[in-house]
Amino acid sequence: MIKNLVFDFGGVIADFDFSRALAAFERVGLKNPTEYLDSFRQRGFFMELESGRIGADEFVRRLSACAEREVSYAEAREAWLGFFLLPVPPERLAALEELRRDYRLYVLSNTNPFVMDWARSSDFSPAGKPLDAYFDKLYLSYELKCMKPDRAIFDRMAADAALVPAETLFIDDSATNAAAGAALGYRTLCPHSNSDWREELRQALGSAD
Repeated sequence: MIKNLVFDFGGVIADFDFSRALAAFERVGLKNPTEYLDSFRQRGFFMELESGRIGADEFVRRLSACAEREVSYAEAREAWLGFFLLPVPPERLAALEELRRDYRLYVLSNTNPFVMDWARSSDFSPAGKPLDAYFDKLYLSYELKCMKPDRAIFDRMAADAALVPAETLFIDDSATNAAAGAALGYRTLCPHSNSDWREELRQALGSAD
């Protein structure tokens, strides 16, 4: 019996376009964005940000050094939001609200304070609701100081939310992350990035229950 649904954020809740992210950081002045940016897990000081090893201010300082000019917090935030295709599909948000009637819902995401500055604000949805309004709790890599697919982030979420992996369906568009969850006993669903996963999820829940 599935009691909990754990969703990835980028590519599952909010659609993203990796090429737009590269272009956004190039506009800021980063000359080699592919050295740092990836669809699922970042590298260098970008990964240090998402793993919580550095904060937003230090990230802006390092980005400025790479760009050889002073980059503002607002410019860095805009560049990170370049990942996402907005607005978030309203039918996806409506599905989350419906699912919450029967399940506990969580987010488990490799992300950073710039993205969450937007996602946890009223700008996130057309209804003016932040991401938090659709979930019981968010588990974010930069706050937990660990990242998917490492076991530590799954263990911290499970301990805090009192999740039983066998009673939990983990939805992530990264096959690596989904495999990590499955190895820990989670039921998993790995939809294509940016896909309409509602029917896949319905079928997965039907077969699980």
